[in-house]
Amino acid sequence: MDRPRLVVLVSGSGSNLQAIVDATTDGTLAADIVAVVSNRTDAYGLERARQAGIETCALPRSADEARADYDVRLAQVVAEYRPDWIVLAGWMRLLTMKFLGCFPNRVVNLHPALPGELAGTHAIERAWEQAVAGERDHSGVMVHLVPDEGVDDGPVLATSTVPIDTSGTLEAFEAAIHRAEHRLLVDTLVSLTSDHRPPETT
Repeated sequence: MDRPRLVVLVSGSGSNLQAIVDATTDGTLAADIVAVVSNRTDAYGLERARQAGIETCALPRSADEARADYDVRLAQVVAEYRPDWIVLAGWMRLLTMKFLGCFPNRVVNLHPALPGELAGTHAIERAWEQAVAGERDHSGVMVHLVPDEGVDDGPVLATSTVPIDTSGTLEAFEAAIHRAEHRLLVDTLVSLTSDHRPPETT
């Protein structure tokens, strides 16, 4: 059987991408990253991919381009790589059904919060602020499927809880979240690709 093919979408530094690259390199993850695509030409994730010998594509959205029109272009680019799985690893754009409908049950997202909590951007900072206010003592990370245009609320594949120590710093908590992200994302991809088939969801 051919190794599962991954396309990774990034918008920023690509530390989660690096965790996937390292796992494919050391044999932890028996899959191939066939392309890394970014909506930002200056995303460092693209440089990480180039250093690993992975094909890259920068696909910025035009100022007057509708989200759906951009997603049609994005889907066309991604489809050329014939991915088994599309991994959103720090992808900071909401995808419409013009993209998601082309890859049913194959788009996987990583979010730095637990299911039903802190959807959207700045989840780490918001969790820290709530902890400082005495409203929570933990947060976490989840990996989930993206079947539709809901924000961080698709079928959950895996979670990891991260305690918040407010005697420390936001930076220390952020680092703990990122360590949990790297582990959980790789472990989930190992599980998904060992079967090679998208899961059945209801």
